[in-house]
Amino acid sequence: MRKPHKPKDWRWLLHRALSLVFSRTVVTIVLVLAQAFWLFSLFYWLGDYSRILSRMGLGLSALMCLALVRQDSTAPEFKISWMILFMLMPVQGGLLYLLWGDKRPAIGLRRRMERAEAELAPLRTGDAAARAELQRRDPRLAETADYLQNYAAAPVFGGTAAQYYPVGDVMLPDMLADLRAAQHSIFVESFIIGMGEMWGQIHEILRQKAAAGLDVRVIYDDAGCLSLLPHNYVDLLRADGIRAFSFNRCVPVLNLVLNNRDHRKIMVVDGRVAYTGGVNLADEYINKVTRFGHWKDSGVRLEGPAARSYANVFLTFWRAHFPDEALDYTALLPEIAPVADTGGTLVQPFADSPVDREVVAKNVYLEFINQAQRSLRICTPYLILDNDLLTCLRLAAKRGVDVRIYTPGVPDKKTIYQLSRSYFPYLLKAGVKIYSYTPGFLHAKTWLVDDRAAAVGTVNLDYRSLYLHFENSTVLYGGEVLHDILRDFESIESASRQIGLKDCRNGFLGSMLSACLRLVAPLC
Repeated sequence: MRKPHKPKDWRWLLHRALSLVFSRTVVTIVLVLAQAFWLFSLFYWLGDYSRILSRMGLGLSALMCLALVRQDSTAPEFKISWMILFMLMPVQGGLLYLLWGDKRPAIGLRRRMERAEAELAPLRTGDAAARAELQRRDPRLAETADYLQNYAAAPVFGGTAAQYYPVGDVMLPDMLADLRAAQHSIFVESFIIGMGEMWGQIHEILRQKAAAGLDVRVIYDDAGCLSLLPHNYVDLLRADGIRAFSFNRCVPVLNLVLNNRDHRKIMVVDGRVAYTGGVNLADEYINKVTRFGHWKDSGVRLEGPAARSYANVFLTFWRAHFPDEALDYTALLPEIAPVADTGGTLVQPFADSPVDREVVAKNVYLEFINQAQRSLRICTPYLILDNDLLTCLRLAAKRGVDVRIYTPGVPDKKTIYQLSRSYFPYLLKAGVKIYSYTPGFLHAKTWLVDDRAAAVGTVNLDYRSLYLHFENSTVLYGGEVLHDILRDFESIESASRQIGLKDCRNGFLGSMLSACLRLVAPLC
Protein backbone atom coordinates (compact mmCIF):
# COMPACT_ATOMS: atom_id res chain seq x y z
CA MET A 1 0.00 0.00 0.00
CA ARG A 2 1.37 3.39 -0.99
CA LYS A 3 2.12 5.66 1.93
CA PRO A 4 0.34 9.02 1.92
CA HIS A 5 2.49 11.97 0.92
CA LYS A 6 3.89 13.72 3.95
CA PRO A 7 3.95 17.49 3.58
CA LYS A 8 7.35 19.08 4.04
CA ASP A 9 8.03 20.75 7.37
CA TRP A 10 7.36 24.53 7.31
CA ARG A 11 10.82 25.17 8.70
CA TRP A 12 12.35 23.34 5.74
CA LEU A 13 10.25 25.41 3.34
CA LEU A 14 11.22 28.61 5.12
CA HIS A 15 14.90 27.64 4.95
CA ARG A 16 14.60 26.94 1.22
CA ALA A 17 12.83 30.26 0.62
CA LEU A 18 15.44 32.23 2.58
CA SER A 19 18.27 30.38 0.84
CA LEU A 20 16.81 31.39 -2.52
CA VAL A 21 16.12 35.00 -1.56
CA PHE A 22 19.59 35.51 -0.10
CA SER A 23 21.45 33.42 -2.69
CA ARG A 24 24.41 35.01 -4.43
CA THR A 25 22.53 35.09 -7.73
CA VAL A 26 19.48 36.92 -6.39
CA VAL A 27 21.51 39.34 -4.27
CA THR A 28 23.76 40.21 -7.23
CA ILE A 29 20.82 40.80 -9.59
CA VAL A 30 18.89 42.89 -7.04
CA LEU A 31 21.89 45.08 -6.22
CA VAL A 32 22.76 45.65 -9.90
CA LEU A 33 19.14 46.58 -10.69
CA ALA A 34 19.00 48.86 -7.66
CA GLN A 35 22.16 50.64 -8.84
CA ALA A 36 20.74 51.02 -12.34
CA PHE A 37 17.49 52.46 -10.98
CA TRP A 38 19.35 54.85 -8.68
CA LEU A 39 21.69 56.05 -11.42
CA PHE A 40 18.95 56.70 -13.94
CA SER A 41 16.66 58.30 -11.38
CA LEU A 42 19.47 60.56 -10.20
CA PHE A 43 20.45 61.42 -13.75
CA TYR A 44 16.83 62.16 -14.67
CA TRP A 45 16.18 64.25 -11.56
CA LEU A 46 19.39 66.25 -11.93
CA GLY A 47 18.62 66.76 -15.59
CA ASP A 48 15.32 68.39 -14.70
CA TYR A 49 16.91 70.35 -11.89
CA SER A 50 19.83 71.74 -13.83
CA ARG A 51 20.03 72.72 -17.47
CA ILE A 52 23.79 72.29 -17.32
CA LEU A 53 23.54 68.66 -16.19
CA SER A 54 20.82 68.00 -18.73
CA ARG A 55 23.05 69.33 -21.48
CA MET A 56 25.94 67.27 -20.13
CA GLY A 57 23.73 64.19 -20.43
CA LEU A 58 22.79 65.08 -23.98
CA GLY A 59 26.45 65.69 -24.77
CA LEU A 60 27.42 62.30 -23.33
CA SER A 61 24.74 60.61 -25.45
CA ALA A 62 26.00 62.43 -28.54
CA LEU A 63 29.59 61.35 -27.84
CA MET A 64 28.57 57.74 -27.25
CA CYS A 65 26.51 57.84 -30.44
CA LEU A 66 29.53 59.07 -32.41
CA ALA A 67 31.74 56.42 -30.81
CA LEU A 68 29.22 53.77 -31.81
CA VAL A 69 29.04 55.00 -35.41
CA ARG A 70 32.83 55.04 -35.61
CA GLN A 71 33.17 51.33 -34.75
CA ASP A 72 33.75 49.38 -37.96
CA SER A 73 33.48 45.88 -36.46
CA THR A 74 30.03 46.33 -34.93
CA ALA A 75 26.93 44.93 -36.61
CA PRO A 76 24.59 47.58 -38.10
CA GLU A 77 21.66 46.08 -36.18
CA PHE A 78 23.51 46.69 -32.91
CA LYS A 79 24.09 50.33 -33.87
CA ILE A 80 20.48 50.86 -34.90
CA SER A 81 19.15 49.42 -31.61
CA TRP A 82 21.30 51.79 -29.59
CA MET A 83 20.39 54.75 -31.81
CA ILE A 84 16.75 54.13 -31.01
CA LEU A 85 17.56 54.08 -27.29
CA PHE A 86 19.45 57.35 -27.67
CA MET A 87 16.36 58.88 -29.25
CA LEU A 88 14.01 57.51 -26.59
CA MET A 89 16.31 58.44 -23.68
CA PRO A 90 18.51 61.29 -24.88
CA VAL A 91 19.72 62.15 -21.37
CA GLN A 92 20.26 58.64 -19.97
CA GLY A 93 21.17 56.87 -23.23
CA GLY A 94 24.83 57.81 -23.13
CA LEU A 95 25.18 56.62 -19.55
CA LEU A 96 23.47 53.34 -20.41
CA TYR A 97 25.78 52.75 -23.36
CA LEU A 98 28.84 53.69 -21.32
CA LEU A 99 27.87 51.15 -18.63
CA TRP A 100 26.57 48.32 -20.79
CA GLY A 101 26.79 48.98 -24.52
CA ASP A 102 30.45 48.78 -25.51
CA LYS A 103 31.17 45.29 -26.78
CA ARG A 104 34.91 45.45 -26.12
CA PRO A 105 36.27 44.12 -22.83
CA ALA A 106 37.56 46.41 -20.12
CA ILE A 107 40.92 48.01 -20.83
CA GLY A 108 42.81 46.00 -18.19
CA LEU A 109 41.57 42.63 -19.44
CA ARG A 110 42.13 43.66 -23.03
CA ARG A 111 45.75 44.61 -22.44
CA ARG A 112 46.51 41.46 -20.46
CA MET A 113 44.97 39.29 -23.19
CA GLU A 114 46.92 41.09 -25.91
CA ARG A 115 50.21 40.59 -24.06
CA ALA A 116 49.46 36.90 -23.44
CA GLU A 117 48.46 36.38 -27.05
CA ALA A 118 51.65 38.02 -28.27
CA GLU A 119 53.66 35.69 -26.04
CA LEU A 120 51.98 32.37 -26.85
CA ALA A 121 50.61 32.74 -30.38
CA PRO A 122 54.09 32.23 -31.95
CA LEU A 123 54.19 28.82 -30.23
CA ARG A 124 51.16 27.64 -32.24
CA THR A 125 53.23 26.07 -34.96
CA GLY A 126 51.33 24.44 -37.79
CA ASP A 127 51.80 21.56 -40.17
CA ALA A 128 52.99 22.65 -43.62
CA ALA A 129 52.23 19.22 -45.06
CA ALA A 130 48.63 19.43 -43.81
CA ARG A 131 48.20 22.85 -45.41
CA ALA A 132 49.57 21.51 -48.69
CA GLU A 133 47.26 18.49 -48.52
CA LEU A 134 44.24 20.74 -47.94
CA GLN A 135 45.28 22.90 -50.90
CA ARG A 136 45.40 19.77 -53.06
CA ARG A 137 41.99 18.54 -51.89
CA ASP A 138 40.04 21.79 -51.84
CA PRO A 139 41.74 25.13 -52.70
CA ARG A 140 38.74 27.15 -51.51
CA LEU A 141 38.73 25.54 -48.06
CA ALA A 142 42.48 26.11 -47.93
CA GLU A 143 41.73 29.83 -48.15
CA THR A 144 39.47 29.51 -45.09
CA ALA A 145 42.30 27.73 -43.30
CA ASP A 146 44.65 30.58 -44.25
CA TYR A 147 42.22 33.11 -42.78
CA LEU A 148 42.22 31.26 -39.45
CA GLN A 149 46.02 30.97 -39.53
CA ASN A 150 46.55 34.65 -40.30
CA TYR A 151 43.85 36.24 -38.15
CA ALA A 152 43.37 33.77 -35.27
CA ALA A 153 46.84 32.18 -35.07
CA ALA A 154 45.11 28.84 -35.66
CA PRO A 155 47.11 26.42 -37.85
CA VAL A 156 45.72 23.35 -39.59
CA PHE A 157 47.04 19.93 -38.56
CA GLY A 158 47.37 16.45 -39.93
CA GLY A 159 48.30 13.45 -37.84
CA THR A 160 45.36 14.01 -35.52
CA ALA A 161 42.53 11.54 -34.96
CA ALA A 162 39.09 13.12 -34.49
CA GLN A 163 36.21 11.29 -32.83
CA TYR A 164 32.72 12.80 -32.86
CA TYR A 165 30.21 12.37 -30.02
CA PRO A 166 26.49 12.89 -30.70
CA VAL A 167 25.65 13.38 -27.02
CA GLY A 168 27.42 14.11 -23.75
CA ASP A 169 26.41 10.74 -22.25
CA VAL A 170 28.65 8.96 -24.75
CA MET A 171 31.55 11.36 -24.40
CA LEU A 172 31.91 11.18 -20.60
CA PRO A 173 33.32 7.61 -20.30
CA ASP A 174 36.11 8.36 -22.79
CA MET A 175 36.79 11.65 -21.06
CA LEU A 176 37.14 9.94 -17.68
CA ALA A 177 39.42 7.26 -19.15
CA ASP A 178 41.74 9.89 -20.64
CA LEU A 179 41.82 11.84 -17.38
CA ARG A 180 42.77 8.68 -15.45
CA ALA A 181 45.57 8.02 -17.95
CA ALA A 182 47.08 11.52 -17.57
CA GLN A 183 50.83 11.53 -16.89
CA HIS A 184 51.87 15.20 -16.84
CA SER A 185 49.10 17.79 -17.04
CA ILE A 186 45.33 18.36 -17.16
CA PHE A 187 43.73 21.63 -18.26
CA VAL A 188 39.97 22.14 -17.83
CA GLU A 189 38.04 25.22 -18.97
CA SER A 190 34.25 25.34 -18.84
CA PHE A 191 31.50 27.92 -18.90
CA ILE A 192 29.44 25.86 -16.45
CA ILE A 193 30.52 23.51 -13.68
CA GLY A 194 27.74 22.05 -11.57
CA MET A 195 27.85 19.81 -8.54
CA GLY A 196 26.65 16.31 -9.36
CA GLU A 197 27.68 12.98 -10.83
CA MET A 198 29.55 14.29 -13.86
CA TRP A 199 31.67 16.91 -12.12
CA GLY A 200 31.99 14.72 -9.02
CA GLN A 201 33.78 12.02 -11.01
CA ILE A 202 35.97 14.51 -12.84
CA HIS A 203 36.84 16.43 -9.68
CA GLU A 204 37.89 13.27 -7.87
CA ILE A 205 40.28 12.34 -10.69
CA LEU A 206 41.68 15.88 -10.76
CA ARG A 207 42.21 15.75 -7.00
CA GLN A 208 44.04 12.44 -7.23
CA LYS A 209 46.21 13.59 -10.13
CA ALA A 210 47.10 16.85 -8.38
CA ALA A 211 48.07 14.86 -5.28
CA ALA A 212 50.29 12.70 -7.51
CA GLY A 213 52.18 15.80 -8.65
CA LEU A 214 50.57 16.49 -12.03
CA ASP A 215 49.99 20.05 -13.18
CA VAL A 216 46.18 20.37 -12.89
CA ARG A 217 44.46 23.65 -13.76
CA VAL A 218 40.79 24.65 -13.91
CA ILE A 219 39.08 27.77 -15.28
CA TYR A 220 35.34 28.35 -15.00
CA ASP A 221 33.10 31.31 -15.71
CA ASP A 222 31.77 32.93 -12.57
CA ALA A 223 28.43 33.95 -14.10
CA GLY A 224 27.90 30.52 -15.62
CA CYS A 225 28.39 28.95 -12.17
CA LEU A 226 26.79 31.72 -10.12
CA SER A 227 23.97 29.56 -8.76
CA LEU A 228 25.82 26.23 -9.04
CA LEU A 229 29.03 26.60 -7.03
CA PRO A 230 29.91 28.14 -3.67
CA HIS A 231 31.40 31.63 -3.94
CA ASN A 232 34.68 30.31 -2.53
CA TYR A 233 34.90 27.25 -4.78
CA VAL A 234 38.26 28.36 -6.17
CA ASP A 235 39.70 28.11 -2.66
CA LEU A 236 38.25 24.62 -2.29
CA LEU A 237 39.91 23.52 -5.54
CA ARG A 238 43.21 25.04 -4.50
CA ALA A 239 43.01 23.19 -1.20
CA ASP A 240 42.97 19.99 -3.29
CA GLY A 241 46.16 21.06 -5.07
CA ILE A 242 44.27 22.16 -8.21
CA ARG A 243 45.29 25.53 -9.63
CA ALA A 244 42.11 27.42 -10.48
CA PHE A 245 40.42 30.74 -11.05
CA SER A 246 36.90 31.89 -11.88
CA PHE A 247 36.76 34.24 -14.84
CA ASN A 248 35.22 37.70 -14.52
CA ARG A 249 33.87 37.50 -10.99
CA CYS A 250 30.29 38.68 -10.69
CA VAL A 251 30.31 41.56 -8.25
CA PRO A 252 27.13 43.54 -7.56
CA VAL A 253 28.38 46.61 -9.41
CA LEU A 254 26.82 47.85 -12.64
CA ASN A 255 29.66 47.78 -15.13
CA LEU A 256 30.65 46.92 -18.66
CA VAL A 257 32.86 43.97 -17.71
CA LEU A 258 29.85 41.76 -16.91
CA ASN A 259 29.19 41.55 -20.66
CA ASN A 260 32.17 39.35 -21.46
CA ARG A 261 31.97 35.69 -20.44
CA ASP A 262 34.20 32.67 -20.93
CA HIS A 263 31.89 30.39 -22.93
CA ARG A 264 34.64 27.96 -23.95
CA LYS A 265 34.66 24.23 -23.18
CA ILE A 266 38.18 22.83 -23.35
CA MET A 267 39.78 19.81 -21.70
CA VAL A 268 43.38 18.90 -22.55
CA VAL A 269 45.31 15.91 -21.19
CA ASP A 270 49.13 15.94 -21.48
CA GLY A 271 48.84 18.24 -24.49
CA ARG A 272 48.05 15.08 -26.47
CA VAL A 273 44.28 14.63 -26.14
CA ALA A 274 41.68 17.41 -26.21
CA TYR A 275 37.89 17.55 -25.85
CA THR A 276 35.58 20.35 -26.88
CA GLY A 277 32.00 20.95 -28.02
CA GLY A 278 28.82 22.15 -26.40
CA VAL A 279 29.00 19.94 -23.31
CA ASN A 280 29.45 21.75 -20.01
CA LEU A 281 30.43 19.88 -16.86
CA ALA A 282 27.02 19.42 -15.24
CA ASP A 283 24.54 16.55 -15.02
CA GLU A 284 21.93 17.85 -17.49
CA TYR A 285 24.57 17.62 -20.23
CA ILE A 286 24.78 13.84 -19.75
CA ASN A 287 21.01 13.46 -19.14
CA LYS A 288 21.39 12.51 -15.49
CA VAL A 289 19.13 15.43 -14.68
CA THR A 290 16.12 16.31 -16.82
CA ARG A 291 15.49 20.03 -17.23
CA PHE A 292 14.14 20.57 -20.75
CA GLY A 293 13.50 17.07 -21.99
CA HIS A 294 16.34 15.12 -23.60
CA TRP A 295 19.52 17.20 -23.74
CA LYS A 296 21.03 16.81 -27.22
CA ASP A 297 24.58 18.03 -27.52
CA SER A 298 27.75 17.27 -29.45
CA GLY A 299 31.46 17.05 -28.84
CA VAL A 300 34.73 16.03 -30.42
CA ARG A 301 37.89 14.33 -29.14
CA LEU A 302 41.22 15.17 -30.76
CA GLU A 303 44.30 13.00 -30.32
CA GLY A 304 47.52 14.24 -31.82
CA PRO A 305 49.29 17.54 -32.55
CA ALA A 306 46.05 19.56 -32.88
CA ALA A 307 45.33 18.98 -29.18
CA ARG A 308 48.43 21.04 -28.40
CA SER A 309 46.68 24.03 -30.00
CA TYR A 310 43.94 23.88 -27.38
CA ALA A 311 46.56 23.64 -24.63
CA ASN A 312 48.02 26.84 -26.03
CA VAL A 313 44.61 28.55 -26.06
CA PHE A 314 44.05 27.53 -22.44
CA LEU A 315 47.48 28.74 -21.32
CA THR A 316 47.00 32.05 -23.16
CA PHE A 317 43.90 32.69 -21.09
CA TRP A 318 45.73 31.57 -17.95
CA ARG A 319 48.72 33.80 -18.74
CA ALA A 320 46.47 36.84 -19.08
CA HIS A 321 45.30 36.36 -15.50
CA PHE A 322 48.65 35.36 -13.99
CA PRO A 323 51.19 37.37 -16.03
CA ASP A 324 53.94 37.04 -13.41
CA GLU A 325 53.75 33.26 -13.03
CA ALA A 326 56.78 31.37 -14.33
CA LEU A 327 55.65 28.95 -17.04
CA ASP A 328 57.76 26.18 -18.56
CA TYR A 329 56.29 26.05 -22.05
CA THR A 330 58.51 23.14 -23.02
CA ALA A 331 56.80 21.00 -20.38
CA LEU A 332 53.31 22.49 -20.73
CA LEU A 333 53.31 22.47 -24.55
CA PRO A 334 55.29 19.36 -25.48
CA GLU A 335 55.80 18.31 -29.07
CA ILE A 336 53.19 15.66 -29.91
CA ALA A 337 53.86 12.83 -32.32
CA PRO A 338 51.32 12.39 -35.12
CA VAL A 339 48.75 9.62 -34.93
CA ALA A 340 48.92 6.99 -37.65
CA ASP A 341 45.18 6.40 -38.18
CA THR A 342 43.40 9.74 -38.66
CA GLY A 343 40.65 8.59 -40.98
CA GLY A 344 41.79 11.16 -43.53
CA THR A 345 40.72 14.19 -41.47
CA LEU A 346 42.63 17.46 -41.24
CA VAL A 347 41.95 19.43 -38.06
CA GLN A 348 42.01 23.16 -37.27
CA PRO A 349 41.10 24.24 -33.73
CA PHE A 350 40.52 27.97 -33.24
CA ALA A 351 39.55 30.39 -30.51
CA ASP A 352 37.53 33.58 -30.76
CA SER A 353 37.83 36.56 -28.45
CA PRO A 354 36.21 39.99 -28.11
CA VAL A 355 39.74 41.36 -27.61
CA ASP A 356 41.06 40.88 -31.15
CA ARG A 357 38.53 43.09 -33.00
CA GLU A 358 38.05 40.22 -35.45
CA VAL A 359 34.73 38.33 -35.44
CA VAL A 360 36.51 35.07 -36.22
CA ALA A 361 33.68 32.60 -35.56
CA LYS A 362 31.15 34.64 -37.53
CA ASN A 363 33.55 34.89 -40.47
CA VAL A 364 34.11 31.13 -40.44
CA TYR A 365 30.34 30.61 -40.48
CA LEU A 366 30.01 33.05 -43.40
CA GLU A 367 32.74 31.15 -45.22
CA PHE A 368 30.85 27.90 -44.72
CA ILE A 369 27.58 29.36 -45.97
CA ASN A 370 29.15 30.94 -49.03
CA GLN A 371 31.15 27.82 -49.94
CA ALA A 372 28.27 25.36 -49.64
CA GLN A 373 27.65 23.71 -53.01
CA ARG A 374 25.00 21.06 -52.32
CA SER A 375 24.02 21.04 -48.66
CA LEU A 376 24.48 22.97 -45.44
CA ARG A 377 23.30 21.60 -42.09
CA ILE A 378 23.34 23.66 -38.91
CA CYS A 379 22.57 22.74 -35.30
CA THR A 380 22.11 25.71 -33.00
CA PRO A 381 20.21 26.23 -29.74
CA TYR A 382 19.70 29.92 -30.53
CA LEU A 383 19.04 31.47 -33.93
CA ILE A 384 19.54 35.23 -33.59
CA LEU A 385 20.95 36.41 -36.89
CA ASP A 386 22.51 39.67 -37.96
CA ASN A 387 21.93 40.93 -41.49
CA ASP A 388 25.10 39.32 -42.88
CA LEU A 389 24.23 35.81 -41.73
CA LEU A 390 20.53 36.12 -42.60
CA THR A 391 21.27 37.38 -46.10
CA CYS A 392 23.88 34.70 -46.81
CA LEU A 393 21.66 31.86 -45.55
CA ARG A 394 18.76 33.02 -47.71
CA LEU A 395 21.02 33.48 -50.73
CA ALA A 396 22.49 29.99 -50.30
CA ALA A 397 19.00 28.48 -50.33
CA LYS A 398 17.98 30.58 -53.33
CA ARG A 399 20.98 29.40 -55.35
CA GLY A 400 19.96 25.79 -54.80
CA VAL A 401 21.84 24.70 -51.69
CA ASP A 402 19.86 22.37 -49.43
CA VAL A 403 20.03 24.47 -46.23
CA ARG A 404 18.68 22.77 -43.10
CA ILE A 405 18.67 24.32 -39.63
CA TYR A 406 17.92 22.28 -36.50
CA THR A 407 16.63 24.09 -33.40
CA PRO A 408 15.27 23.04 -29.98
CA GLY A 409 11.71 21.83 -29.56
CA VAL A 410 11.79 22.54 -25.83
CA PRO A 411 13.24 25.97 -24.93
CA ASP A 412 15.57 26.72 -22.06
CA LYS A 413 14.85 30.46 -22.31
CA LYS A 414 11.36 31.23 -23.59
CA THR A 415 12.06 34.81 -24.68
CA ILE A 416 15.12 33.76 -26.68
CA TYR A 417 13.11 30.86 -28.11
CA GLN A 418 10.45 33.25 -29.38
CA LEU A 419 13.12 35.60 -30.69
CA SER A 420 14.72 32.71 -32.63
CA ARG A 421 11.37 31.82 -34.17
CA SER A 422 10.90 35.40 -35.36
CA TYR A 423 13.54 34.73 -38.04
CA PHE A 424 11.80 31.61 -39.34
CA PRO A 425 9.47 33.26 -41.91
CA TYR A 426 12.33 35.03 -43.69
CA LEU A 427 14.33 31.82 -43.92
CA LEU A 428 11.40 29.61 -44.89
CA LYS A 429 10.30 31.92 -47.70
CA ALA A 430 13.80 31.68 -49.17
CA GLY A 431 13.68 27.87 -49.15
CA VAL A 432 15.58 27.12 -45.94
CA LYS A 433 14.26 24.01 -44.16
CA ILE A 434 13.88 24.34 -40.38
CA TYR A 435 13.41 21.47 -37.92
CA SER A 436 12.35 21.49 -34.29
CA TYR A 437 13.93 18.77 -32.12
CA THR A 438 10.83 17.47 -30.34
CA PRO A 439 12.43 15.25 -27.62
CA GLY A 440 13.93 18.23 -25.81
CA PHE A 441 16.62 20.87 -25.89
CA LEU A 442 19.13 20.89 -28.76
CA HIS A 443 22.32 22.46 -27.40
CA ALA A 444 24.76 21.29 -30.11
CA LYS A 445 26.68 23.85 -32.15
CA THR A 446 27.56 21.72 -35.18
CA TRP A 447 27.89 22.69 -38.86
CA LEU A 448 28.32 20.40 -41.87
CA VAL A 449 29.12 21.72 -45.35
CA ASP A 450 28.52 19.20 -48.14
CA ASP A 451 30.83 16.27 -47.42
CA ARG A 452 33.81 18.62 -47.25
CA ALA A 453 34.02 20.30 -43.83
CA ALA A 454 32.39 20.55 -40.43
CA ALA A 455 32.69 22.63 -37.27
CA VAL A 456 32.06 21.39 -33.73
CA GLY A 457 32.43 23.85 -30.89
CA THR A 458 30.90 26.30 -28.45
CA VAL A 459 29.72 29.09 -30.75
CA ASN A 460 25.99 29.81 -30.84
CA LEU A 461 24.30 31.77 -33.61
CA ASP A 462 23.58 34.82 -31.47
CA TYR A 463 25.10 38.20 -30.78
CA ARG A 464 26.62 37.24 -27.43
CA SER A 465 28.58 34.30 -28.84
CA LEU A 466 29.65 36.10 -31.99
CA TYR A 467 30.60 39.44 -30.45
CA LEU A 468 30.89 39.28 -26.65
CA HIS A 469 32.13 35.90 -25.46
CA PHE A 470 35.39 33.99 -25.46
CA GLU A 471 34.60 30.97 -27.65
CA ASN A 472 36.28 28.09 -29.45
CA SER A 473 35.54 25.59 -32.19
CA THR A 474 37.19 22.88 -34.29
CA VAL A 475 37.04 22.81 -38.07
CA LEU A 476 37.26 19.31 -39.52
CA TYR A 477 38.26 18.96 -43.18
CA GLY A 478 37.18 15.70 -44.85
CA GLY A 479 37.65 12.18 -43.54
CA GLU A 480 35.51 9.53 -41.91
CA VAL A 481 34.43 11.75 -39.01
CA LEU A 482 32.19 13.73 -41.38
CA HIS A 483 30.15 10.58 -42.01
CA ASP A 484 29.55 10.28 -38.25
CA ILE A 485 28.39 13.89 -38.13
CA LEU A 486 26.07 13.36 -41.09
CA ARG A 487 24.53 10.31 -39.40
CA ASP A 488 23.91 12.40 -36.31
CA PHE A 489 22.14 15.07 -38.35
CA GLU A 490 19.96 12.39 -39.93
CA SER A 491 19.14 11.05 -36.47
CA ILE A 492 18.19 14.54 -35.29
CA GLU A 493 15.98 15.06 -38.31
CA SER A 494 14.16 11.77 -37.76
CA ALA A 495 13.31 12.93 -34.22
CA SER A 496 12.28 16.43 -35.29
CA ARG A 497 9.23 18.16 -36.70
CA GLN A 498 9.66 20.24 -39.82
CA ILE A 499 8.50 23.82 -39.36
CA GLY A 500 6.29 25.49 -41.95
CA LEU A 501 5.03 29.03 -42.46
CA LYS A 502 1.76 28.07 -40.78
CA ASP A 503 3.74 27.52 -37.57
CA CYS A 504 5.02 31.11 -37.57
CA ARG A 505 3.41 34.36 -36.48
CA ASN A 506 1.87 35.62 -39.70
CA GLY A 507 -0.86 37.91 -38.36
CA PHE A 508 -0.44 41.63 -37.79
CA LEU A 509 0.06 41.43 -34.02
CA GLY A 510 2.31 38.40 -34.26
CA SER A 511 4.51 39.93 -36.95
CA MET A 512 4.74 43.18 -34.98
CA LEU A 513 5.83 41.27 -31.87
CA SER A 514 8.47 39.44 -33.92
CA ALA A 515 9.72 42.73 -35.35
CA CYS A 516 10.04 44.23 -31.86
CA LEU A 517 11.93 41.18 -30.63
CA ARG A 518 14.38 41.42 -33.52
CA LEU A 519 14.87 45.11 -32.78
CA VAL A 520 16.15 44.38 -29.28
CA ALA A 521 18.00 41.19 -30.28
CA PRO A 522 21.45 42.88 -30.46
CA LEU A 523 21.00 44.09 -26.89
CA CYS A 524 20.23 40.62 -25.48
